[in-house]
Amino acid sequence: IKDRRSNPGYSPYTHQVFMTQLSAEECGVFQEKLFKFPGFYIQRRTIRQYNYNAAAHVLGDIAEVSKGDIEADDYYVRGDFIGKQGVERSYEKQLRGEKGVEILLRDARGRIQGRYMDGKYDKTPVPGKNLKLGIDIELQMLGERLLEGKIGSIVAIEPSTGEILCMVSAPTFDPRLMVGRQRGKNHLELARDSWKPLLNRSIMGQFPPGSTFKTTQALTFLQEGIITPQTAYSCYHGFVYAGLRVGCHSHGSPLPLVPAIATSCNGYFCWGLFHMIGAKKYGSVQTAMNTWRDYMVSMGFGYPLGVDLPGEKRGMIPNAAYYDKNYRGSWNGLTIISISIGQGEVTATPLQIANLGATIANRGYYITPHVVKEVEDEPLDTLYTTKRYTKVSREHYQTVVEGMRSAVLGGTCRNANIPGIEVCGKTGTAQNRGKDHSAFMGFAPMNDPKIAVVVYVENGGWGATYGVPIGALIMEKYLKGELSPESEAKAAEIQNRRIDYGIHER
Repeated sequence: IKDRRSNPGYSPYTHQVFMTQLSAEECGVFQEKLFKFPGFYIQRRTIRQYNYNAAAHVLGDIAEVSKGDIEADDYYVRGDFIGKQGVERSYEKQLRGEKGVEILLRDARGRIQGRYMDGKYDKTPVPGKNLKLGIDIELQMLGERLLEGKIGSIVAIEPSTGEILCMVSAPTFDPRLMVGRQRGKNHLELARDSWKPLLNRSIMGQFPPGSTFKTTQALTFLQEGIITPQTAYSCYHGFVYAGLRVGCHSHGSPLPLVPAIATSCNGYFCWGLFHMIGAKKYGSVQTAMNTWRDYMVSMGFGYPLGVDLPGEKRGMIPNAAYYDKNYRGSWNGLTIISISIGQGEVTATPLQIANLGATIANRGYYITPHVVKEVEDEPLDTLYTTKRYTKVSREHYQTVVEGMRSAVLGGTCRNANIPGIEVCGKTGTAQNRGKDHSAFMGFAPMNDPKIAVVVYVENGGWGATYGVPIGALIMEKYLKGELSPESEAKAAEIQNRRIDYGIHER
C-alpha cells in the first residue's frame, strides 16, 4: 500500500488480495477481530482436498498463476489457480470451467451503486467438468506400499481399453503437501530431496528394458522369417562368436523359441539378431537395422506413447544413422548384439514396457494408455479409443504368449503363479553400472486379459527377486479383489524390505 512500485495495480477503490489460503483456524481468529480492520473481508473459495495419501504423481496439483501463465492465456488474472502437474495440468481447461462476469456501477469513492444496465452483460459462471479416472485406488495404494524403501515404478493397464489402473512412482510424497500456504516451501524441500520424489519415474524414467524386451525380438524375427517357432539355437552359457561372449545362466541347449522365452536365454536372441542384421535379403546392415527399428516403433518404443500426463519421455531406439555416426559406418550385428536382450543403447519407460504387455495380451494391438476414463459431457480424444496395430501378425503373438505362460509354469517367473488364474510373464534383469535392476512384465488371465503390469525396481537384482512377486501381488489384488492371507504376509515382507542406495534418508 505504501510503495506503489511493489504493487502497481493497487488502487484504494478496487478489491485487492491481501493474503491467500488461510486455514480454518486462521479464518476463525481473524473473523473475531474483523471489526478492527475496516475494508477487509474474507472471500471464500474452493481448494483441493485429497482423500488418500496416494497417486500424487498422477493427480498433480494446482498453484497460483505465474506472470508467464497470465501472459500465455488471458483467461487468468493475478490470484487465479492453475494445474501444475499430472491430470491437473493435462485437463486444466476442462477442470477450470468458465468464469462468471458481473459489471457493477460505482461512484467516485468506489461504492457500489447497482448493476450496469440491470445486468445485461453479466455472465453466469460455469463449473469445471468432472473427470473419472481409471485408477483403482486400492491397487494404487498396494503398489505404493510394495515400493516403500525402494526406487522404481509399477504400471498396470487394462489391455482392452488402455486405461491405466495404477501408476506408482517411488519414492512418492503426500499430495496434501501441495495444498495451502506452505505449498511453495514443501515443493522446494521435495525438489531438493536427493531421492527425487517429484520425478514420475513411470513416464520420465528411461531404463534398459532388459529381458522383457526379448518378446519384441521374438515377434520381429518371426514376422521377418528369420526364425520359426521350431528354430533352435545353442547356448554355451551364452552367445559365443568370433571372440565375443554374452553370458547366460544354465539351462538346456539347444532349444526352440517357447522354452527360450521361458528360460530367458540370452544366446537365443543374440543369434536371432545376428542373423537378421546379416541377412542377405536386406542388402545392407543399414536396411536391416532400420527394418528392426520400424518394428520397435510399431510396438510403442522410441517415441512418447501420448499418455494424458505431462512430461512423458521417449526412451531410445537406435537406427542405422545412429550407428553410422558412432562407428563411422563400420559396424555389424556383433557390434550391436546387446540390444537384442534389452541392453546397450536401448532404453524405455516403465509405461512403454507395460504397454508392450498389453499389446501381447491383445495379440497385436494397443490403445494409447490414458489415466482419464471419462470427461463429463465430452467424448474422450480419439487417441485414447483407437486400436493401434503393430507390424506383427496375431499368430506370432500367440507363440510369444505360449512362451510367457511357460515362463510362469516352469521358467523364470514361477513365483508369479496365482491359483485359478493363468498368468503369463517375462522377467527382466537389466544390467546397470551398480547392482542390476529387477523387472517383470506380465498379464492375466492368458485368454481373457484384464490386466497387464510392469514392475521395475532399481538395483533390485534378479527379476525374480522383486519384479515377479510384486507383479503377482498386483495381479492377484486386481483380479480377486483382495490378497489371500499368504499373499498379504508376502506383501508385508516386501514392504519392509529396504534397498541401500547410498542416499541419505529424507
